[in-house]
Amino acid sequence: MAGIEDILKSLPLDQIAEKLGVDPAVAAQAVEEGGATILSGLQRNAQTPDGAASIDKALDRHAGALPTGVDQIDTADGDKILGHIFGGQKEAVEQKLTDEPQTAGIDFAKLLPMLAPIVMGLLAKNKQGGTDAAAPGSSSGSSSGGGIGDLIGGLLGGSGGSSSGGSSAGGIDIGGLLGGLFGGKK
Repeated sequence: MAGIEDILKSLPLDQIAEKLGVDPAVAAQAVEEGGATILSGLQRNAQTPDGAASIDKALDRHAGALPTGVDQIDTADGDKILGHIFGGQKEAVEQKLTDEPQTAGIDFAKLLPMLAPIVMGLLAKNKQGGTDAAAPGSSSGSSSGGGIGDLIGGLLGGSGGSSSGGSSAGGIDIGGLLGGLFGGKK
């Protein structure tokens, strides 16, 4: 099943590593952690009908939007996406990831805006039936929480974590990180 690996394959890791000033292996680790965090935030938002409808609408806007180079990534759009996903906790999420020992000091305030449009583009592609990351039947474009939640869970599940928001990437408990920042709501 596809997952975080698709995010890694869709990104020019050498270019990202150069922008961040780190080794490509370190950049890959950070992309995995950042991608899982974005997906977990999206999954959390998809648990409400309004949140699922909002994500569904956003995916329609990001269909076919998979950049091939770092310079093609609209980081301003990435910041907007992150604002919708994390709300007032955006900076806290970025700082928490940056402070984690496993992230080797990567500046997630730079990385997450690069990742967010890629994640949305991959989800949009999966929604349209472009890969097998979505659960069967969830690529119908349904705005129900189950359809979008399953689509997001398909990518999260592909990373080896659970699709219940308790996934981990590189040893970081993403569900716990987000739960702690958002008052422990699941």
